[in-house]
Amino acid sequence: MLIGEYEHSLDAKGRMILPSKIREDLGEKFIITKGLDGCLFGFSKNEWANFEEKLKNLPLTNKNARDFVRFFLSGAIECEMDKQGRFLIASNLREYATLEKEAVIIGVGTRIEIWNKDKWKAYNSDENISADEIAENMTMLGI
Repeated sequence: MLIGEYEHSLDAKGRMILPSKIREDLGEKFIITKGLDGCLFGFSKNEWANFEEKLKNLPLTNKNARDFVRFFLSGAIECEMDKQGRFLIASNLREYATLEKEAVIIGVGTRIEIWNKDKWKAYNSDENISADEIAENMTMLGI
């Protein structure tokens, strides 16, 4: 299970070190794509196959479904770590997530998210997130 929060920086070429704890679960080759909330999503090859299967089953005749599939698949790239544990984030994905120098990698169960450090701080702030409010809304999902 992918968990935790890790701060890292990108080098001038757009490479980033993947924390060893994350590396073990994600694998040597993995998929990065545009995510929701302005971050990037990263999936192990197995989790990506599961996600891709769900996308394939969406109805082609539904515009929202087509938009959803395009959003995730058009930006998807396979990443591979080098011997130092670094991986390259494509320029279009760095631009989408406004990744420049400092970033945060978080584990969220079946995937990682890569955030611009300032965007993560703003998203994760007390003004934006109320644990009590989130907990109240989870009853709708059966939690």
